[in-house]
Amino acid sequence: MELINVGPYHIGKEYRPFIIAEMSGNHNQSLERALKIVEAAAEAGAHALKIQTYTADTLTLNVNTDDFMIADKESLWKNRKLYDLYNEAYTPWEWHKPIFDRARELGMIPFSTPFDNTAVDFLETLDVPMYKIASFENTDLPLIEKVASTGKPMIVSTGMATVAEIDELVRTAKNAGCKDLILLKCTSTYPATPENTNISTIPHMREMLNVQVGLSDHTMGTGVAVAAVALGATVVEKHFTLSRADGGVDSTFSMEPAEMKLLVKETERAWQSIGQITYGPTEKEKASLKFRRSIYVSQDIQAGEKFTEENIRIVRPGYGLEPKYYPKLIGKVAKKDYKTGMPIRFDDLI
Repeated sequence: MELINVGPYHIGKEYRPFIIAEMSGNHNQSLERALKIVEAAAEAGAHALKIQTYTADTLTLNVNTDDFMIADKESLWKNRKLYDLYNEAYTPWEWHKPIFDRARELGMIPFSTPFDNTAVDFLETLDVPMYKIASFENTDLPLIEKVASTGKPMIVSTGMATVAEIDELVRTAKNAGCKDLILLKCTSTYPATPENTNISTIPHMREMLNVQVGLSDHTMGTGVAVAAVALGATVVEKHFTLSRADGGVDSTFSMEPAEMKLLVKETERAWQSIGQITYGPTEKEKASLKFRRSIYVSQDIQAGEKFTEENIRIVRPGYGLEPKYYPKLIGKVAKKDYKTGMPIRFDDLI
């Protein structure tokens, strides 16, 4: 699980989470809108901008049979023909360069998810610094080999994949030349619900496969992502749009700019809070030790008088003897005079 460097950014547990804004089809077939999404993602603090590289013809067949229709009643895209859906959602290849150039100008890492070998070859001409494999393609071992052969870092979503399938994709990627691999826990429903996300898988996957693990998150809000970072996720990917009200194939489960800005902030706070295993006061806490309780004189005491529940009390601040010694003091004879407000010291026990 070595540190992975991508452009100016470092990905690893010692660095803040790497946040990816996924444009997908939220450009609604407008290059102007696509560039505005890039700008909004940068303004929100995302570290990377991801698109998808395919055409309807490279992804499916233009066939009208039931196999090529979305019949799931729960799907956002029910009754849609696959070819028509992908034709609506795809990002024209001639848009890639202006989108990537704008992202780079704004300090983000631009990259893409290729869906076939021609997409990889095309993206190589644009010198993308890394690649993503989508959940539905994580069993496409020839595609994984093709991407891995570039030698560039790979991020792979593991939605629906069994342990055996994940192990196979990891071995395939590494054998084909991938040295830097990040797996993303992913639930392939749109949108996903928190109770169906099972992010306890993140540390298990990390230890089992000895790779960095992140989250491809289709839930609403930031809660799941923040929890994932607390469990060790080094990457968080979220679909991103200017406004869900504008519509689009993925808009329903996409983040808006203000939400993305909050995601960046809250995941960084979660990462900062992990720290190290530690007990006792931290350096910052030591100044607060004085607010603990300790034993103080609550009434004037003359030498020879006994300490009683009336003349000594356990109160704040903490400059006196610890409260655990209070029972031992009760009934003991004072060796000197005490004024109200004086702390009892350890010598007073002897």
